[in-house]
Amino acid sequence: MSSNIKMTNEEYSDYVDSKAKKSPIFKNFVLAFIVGGIICVIGQVICNISMYFGLDEKSAATVTSIVLIFLGAFLTAINVYWRIGKFAGAGSAVPITGFSNSIVAPAIEFKLDGYILGLGANMFKVAGPVLVYGVATSVGVGFIYWIIKMFFM
Repeated sequence: MSSNIKMTNEEYSDYVDSKAKKSPIFKNFVLAFIVGGIICVIGQVICNISMYFGLDEKSAATVTSIVLIFLGAFLTAINVYWRIGKFAGAGSAVPITGFSNSIVAPAIEFKLDGYILGLGANMFKVAGPVLVYGVATSVGVGFIYWIIKMFFM
C-alpha cells in the first residue's frame, strides 16, 4: 500500500468491512450450543456413573469436576482440544474443560524454558486474571451481602 493514499477513518473502516470475511453467527451459535451441551452431557454421565457406584451427590460432583479437568488437560496435551475449540468456538471455552485448557496450553507452550521460569511462570497467563478478578468479585459481593444482611435482615 502506498503512503500517498489518503483515507479518512470512515473510508478505511468501510474498506475493511468490504474485505472482511462475514462470520456465520447463527452457525457459530448453534455449534457452540451443541458442543457445550455435549460436554455437559458427558459431565452428567460421569456424575451418574459415580453415584451408581455409591458416591453421594456432593462426592460425585467432585469426581465429575476432577475427571472433566483431567480430560481438558489431556486433550490439550495431545493437541486435540484446539480442534474442538476451532470447531465449537465458545462451546468449548465456557465449561470447566475450557478452564483446564486455558491453564495447560500456556504451560505446554513454555515447557522448554524450564519448570520454574517456563512452566511455572507462564501457567496462569491466561487463567490468572480470571482467577484474580473472580476471587476479588466474590469477596466484594460477599462483603456487600454481609453488610445488607447485618443491617437490613
